[in-house]
Amino acid sequence: MRLARFVTTSALLAVASASSTPVAAQQPAPADSADPIATLVGQLDLERYKATIKGLTAFGDRRQGTARNRQALDWIEAQLKSYGCSPERLTYEFNPPPAQPRPAVAGAGQRPGGAPRVGAGGSRLRGNRARTGVNTDSLAQPDPRLRALNAEASTPGARQNVYCTKVGSTRPDEMYIVGAHMDGIGWGEAANDDGSGTALVMELARIFSMPGVTTERTIRFALWNNEETGLNGARAYVAQRQALQGKEEPAGSGKYPEPKWLGMIQHDMMLWDHGMPRADGTLNPEQRPEADVNVEFQSNSKMAKQSAELAWLFHAANEKYATDYPATVGPHMTNTDSGPFQDLIPAISLRENERGAHTGNGWNPHWHQPTDTYATFSDKDFRLGLNAAQTTLGALGQLAGVKVKR
Repeated sequence: MRLARFVTTSALLAVASASSTPVAAQQPAPADSADPIATLVGQLDLERYKATIKGLTAFGDRRQGTARNRQALDWIEAQLKSYGCSPERLTYEFNPPPAQPRPAVAGAGQRPGGAPRVGAGGSRLRGNRARTGVNTDSLAQPDPRLRALNAEASTPGARQNVYCTKVGSTRPDEMYIVGAHMDGIGWGEAANDDGSGTALVMELARIFSMPGVTTERTIRFALWNNEETGLNGARAYVAQRQALQGKEEPAGSGKYPEPKWLGMIQHDMMLWDHGMPRADGTLNPEQRPEADVNVEFQSNSKMAKQSAELAWLFHAANEKYATDYPATVGPHMTNTDSGPFQDLIPAISLRENERGAHTGNGWNPHWHQPTDTYATFSDKDFRLGLNAAQTTLGALGQLAGVKVKR
């Protein structure tokens, strides 16, 4: 336990030191009167995105209820503050019953007689399936540094989400929520699940906070905790903040601590789209030629029509602003932090492939495994995440009404 705490603290100091230089270099956004959104999309940088993911992996799998999770929250908060996006926290209690092991799933994607299996969110599982599940065995992690870093077990008690807000200039009472979950599991580094989404949201917060950038509507950049235990961080946010929407406080001040929610955009696992497993369970080591940014909504939610419209707006933004990978729209959003919002407001999730039919079918062998580390992924993988960032920035710039001062 003492070794784990020493390694985590040392990593925290090293990452904070290494990240101070680019953070201090925050400069005004270059003005482009023709298309301010294209100007801001051009501020997204692959190496900077990778560096933010790398910074997050210094805290191991960031399992909720541990010192490494709390230190990761502190690091995220410091980064947001350095961007000029003032961070806040939402505190809630998490006191779960004893955990039950999740069964691993393996086998063909068809039932006897050819009837398709039903996946999460109403999706259909077809073709070959690879084994899925959550690694709970420390010895499955061959790296002794990561075994030590991830050794501390979760304890019940207080938890926190961290978020920062870009206040709208003309409609501060209306808000889009842009989120990802910062916690992970599996005895790795949670680089993809969900360091890739967390870094994406942090990069968007940085760019929208650049001097000279204004938005008509408010944007909140939220990093959820406890996604891996049942979306508890996002659920706590809805429970505590839903009734406060649109209330001016104090009256006549023009300030809205919780603006009216217009939509929620989640980012969860952004890097790996290597295709269906082979018959022997192995996967292609390269991105498949059809790799894309999957934009999901939930077809049986109360806001399905509005969520589908939001998803297609993101699809159009991808066509205009993404540089490498196209987008596809899917109707089976499931098991991520947009879920608690899906019956309240338009809600979508961006990810590497369809959560129900692909991830749940074993398309990503690193999901919740010790191999979810920074070193596992190539620049082609990281670029898929960057294209998701381009997609969200393009769509969000339109929705929020972004301007860049000349």
